[in-house]
Amino acid sequence: MAQMDACAVSGLAIVTLGRRMAKPEGVGVSGPISPRPVTEWRPEFLPAYLSNGVIGLRVGHIPLLYGNAMLSRFEGLDPATQVEASAPVPYPLAGDVRIGRVALSDPGRARLIEQSYDFSCGELHTKLSFDAQDVRADIEILTLCSRTQPSIVMQEVSLIVDQDCELAMSISMSATDLPGMWAHNQPGSPDTRADWPEGPFRWQSTGNISSCGISYQTRLLGTDRFERDFDHQSDRRLTTKYTISAQAGKRYRLREMASLVPESLDSQPHMQAARLVDEAQLRGFDLMRHDNQVAWERLWRGRVMLIGAPQRWQAFADAAFYYLQSSVHASSPSATSVFGLAAWPNYHYYRGHLLWDLETFAVPPLLLTQPAAALGMLRYRSSRLPAAYGNATLTGYHGAQFPWESSLRLGHEATPVGTRGPATEHHVSMDVAIAFARYVHATGDQAFARDEAFPVLAGVANWIESRVERSERGYEIRSVVGIAETGSPINNSAFTNMAAAVALRETTGIARALQLPYRECWETIARGLVIPSDEQSGIIANHDDYHPDEDQGATPEAAAGLFPLDFSVDRETERRTLQFYVSRAHQYAGQPMLSALLGTFAARLGDRARSLDLFEQGYGQFIVDPYTITLEYSPSVFPDHPRAGPFTGNLGGFLTSCLYGLTGLHLSDGSPSTWFQRAIALPEGWDAIHSDSLWVRGRRMALHAGHGDPRGQLNDGDEE
Repeated sequence: MAQMDACAVSGLAIVTLGRRMAKPEGVGVSGPISPRPVTEWRPEFLPAYLSNGVIGLRVGHIPLLYGNAMLSRFEGLDPATQVEASAPVPYPLAGDVRIGRVALSDPGRARLIEQSYDFSCGELHTKLSFDAQDVRADIEILTLCSRTQPSIVMQEVSLIVDQDCELAMSISMSATDLPGMWAHNQPGSPDTRADWPEGPFRWQSTGNISSCGISYQTRLLGTDRFERDFDHQSDRRLTTKYTISAQAGKRYRLREMASLVPESLDSQPHMQAARLVDEAQLRGFDLMRHDNQVAWERLWRGRVMLIGAPQRWQAFADAAFYYLQSSVHASSPSATSVFGLAAWPNYHYYRGHLLWDLETFAVPPLLLTQPAAALGMLRYRSSRLPAAYGNATLTGYHGAQFPWESSLRLGHEATPVGTRGPATEHHVSMDVAIAFARYVHATGDQAFARDEAFPVLAGVANWIESRVERSERGYEIRSVVGIAETGSPINNSAFTNMAAAVALRETTGIARALQLPYRECWETIARGLVIPSDEQSGIIANHDDYHPDEDQGATPEAAAGLFPLDFSVDRETERRTLQFYVSRAHQYAGQPMLSALLGTFAARLGDRARSLDLFEQGYGQFIVDPYTITLEYSPSVFPDHPRAGPFTGNLGGFLTSCLYGLTGLHLSDGSPSTWFQRAIALPEGWDAIHSDSLWVRGRRMALHAGHGDPRGQLNDGDEE
């Protein structure tokens, strides 16, 4: 939202970076590339994902007949594991069409003509044919989630019949097969009244962990002669139905706006939902749609353009940008999950929990493209800092230990019982701390640095101090599990120890800049942390006693310490380490997250052909039709894994590779003119990476990094 972007960066230190950059020839000529329209639906397809970062929808190819909805910070008990988990909410855009005695929902009556996704504004357009025996109806459906009013979802069902007939069009709040209950079904509940036929309603999750409010309003255009009925008798569907005598060739439009509000944002969420949908109706459907288009246009100014790359790769970059931006919002009461606000019956195995993937792969692109949303994600962590302190206390440490899988509600550990993550995968706290420091560097927000970032950084530094063990080698972190997640504890995971060193240095650097007290031993520990190495080859090894042939031995953990952690080593050690893991990349590519970095590793070695090949194996092969969705696992390598996406870790990793890895951009407390630290080497055929408009220290700047340039550039960009 433009106003929120402006607020998020106001009052910051502004650095003049240079004159306005001339736009390279051919840059920005066309808009973002949307997926090809779908004309035939297949069972293996994932439905379209629409979101504004507060509400997420999975919309079926017959949108009225099936879909699901998720709401930020709405949790219930997971029925399989009994841990707190994100829970679905009633689908607000269900419905039906009936002509005479024949319904669209009757088997075989609805036929998809075309469904198209417009990434430029987050709209889904569906064209259907409805065969009602003697009458044919042509139906067009528009669906979107508003970015400017983030509690609002909108839908228009437009219909023309070829013969005069009796026509019924309905809209439903569908809770079919959902765990949970409508509060108004409980005896004596004050949550609804008979004269509120379209809400407000309250929905409660399983275990009564949380509740949300739902209210909707409908309008029928094309005639003022209709019968309107409300059916609230069903346990699972709340329906508004319009019945008319339809004329052949005349268009009828049934418009709906629905508001979903989590209890975390209002003590009476159902009442607030009603107020918000009233406000949306006062603004009007058409103006709300226009506002959403303008908001998306402003986000797209930060589009990452791959100059010279084939259109296919630009389409991948646009899809990654779209899905990341759509899954976050400054108004969200929680950070997003590794699948954003997308869920589907064949996967929900992370239960909406927050993991390290987000701080490491999703936050970096957002710092430059939507800092207000990045701030919201980080504030989820800072507001749960007491839970991180409690977690450390329970495990015998000091300071703040962020959980391996964080629940949305309070930020407590929510990993299912019987897994080793909470006890052994300890790099998550450092990942969180580093993300806070990088927000400070990107925005220059000194108030945030003092009031929110430093308490998190100091808490994590205290935890590191209590977690390390001093030995003759220096400071060690023993008995952990690294990114490879083999389940077998090892000593001195390279990624974990490198992250600890980076986090400690960021903490002491910010403390000195703000003249805040800190413990001098944090600097000593940072210098003395054991970074495992192989003396014979001169590489950084994944851990002590590492062997390349071990289980998951090709995982480039040490390389990930060099990027995206930006742990500093001499160039020869960097070259040897990257070369070693790139030589084994074919054994790893296809797995989540680090695969998206492989092309960057090869580019830093100057091997353009290998870089392009590894981006293909490590990212391109993860993307499936329709809708250019990035899966968690490459289906060509893991054909038996569920098709689960869009997976934020992978698409965020690709954008992080493009904006930071290939350009050599390294956020620090110095002037942004010093952020580029290496010559530019890009995959074969890619001439430059360019963005017209990124947020840097409170102003819009343009980024350009051309292959062969000694350094990338940040210069004056688009005016806001």
